[in-house]
Amino acid sequence: MSMKRTSHRYISAAAIIAALVTVDGWTARLSGHGAVFIGNAQARVGRPLTPASVAGVARRTTRRTIRRSAIYVAALPAACVNTSVSGTVLWQCGATYYQPYGGRYVVVYVD
Repeated sequence: MSMKRTSHRYISAAAIIAALVTVDGWTARLSGHGAVFIGNAQARVGRPLTPASVAGVARRTTRRTIRRSAIYVAALPAACVNTSVSGTVLWQCGATYYQPYGGRYVVVYVD
């Protein structure tokens, strides 16, 4: 018998909370003022700093992968730019990346 009463208490408490939230939303809409129980939720990018946010964690843990190909060249094409990708020194010539390797350059793919 006590188990049945306990479950009725939880159901009653949930019903009261749902009613309060519903009435709070209605009164906020009708009056044009903010709600009493539930305030406006605002999402602002970067404020406050959220080191544990999902977007921040994904941004900090995403690393670029460098894969070597079987294509080697003795000299780089003209107008190449020295760049660094994830701490690795590469040469970028247009859309192609090269990595120095044993006196030659190997074409690498950056993912």
